[in-house]
Amino acid sequence: MTVLVSVWGAAPGVGKSTLCAGLSRSLAGAGLRVDHFREEEILSRPQFGAVAEEFGATGAVGPETLVAATQRFVESVPARGDDVVVADALVPFVPTLLAMGHDDEAIDAFMADLTRVLAPVRPVVVFLDGDAGTALSRAGEREGARWLDRYIGKLAAYEVSPPVSDLASAVAYLGRERAVTLGAVRRHGWGLVVVEGADELTPGEVVGAVGRGLKPWLP
Repeated sequence: MTVLVSVWGAAPGVGKSTLCAGLSRSLAGAGLRVDHFREEEILSRPQFGAVAEEFGATGAVGPETLVAATQRFVESVPARGDDVVVADALVPFVPTLLAMGHDDEAIDAFMADLTRVLAPVRPVVVFLDGDAGTALSRAGEREGARWLDRYIGKLAAYEVSPPVSDLASAVAYLGRERAVTLGAVRRHGWGLVVVEGADELTPGEVVGAVGRGLKPWLP
């Protein structure tokens, strides 16, 4: 059975993409066949074409569209013959659902459908925990002076709860995003590896911690 490792974190800048690249190399080096699903590929992989089209047309994506696209992706996995899919910010789509205004009850119903669709693979969420404010500051340094303003503006435009208007309120919202994501994953029995203090570790230390955490699920 293919293992789907979906990497999330406390905030942008905590090291998700760096981990995905390093973990993919590490697993491939151990002899496993790995599909590295980068975050931006959700707009280009054919199974998620309907997601890109719906978001482009309306600025929103419905839960049924996400479930159908995920099912198409899962159905495509056997043909690739991969042992592991390392996905950067893919399932369980909790930030997308929160941004679209869905409450906890709707998210839980969505997770039940998504868990059923993911049955042919083995979903494991890797969550890089840490200080969201520190991570956002790092992302701003990496992406340029205006990045943080644009990120805060995007959250404010989505009218998330709690509402976002500045860095402090963005950090507060990300705390809710974290709690809803981890709660949903635990309630629906997915695998979960949490790396505490990921923002204080080197990339190599994070890859090592995740590799150890994933051992119960890997082929």
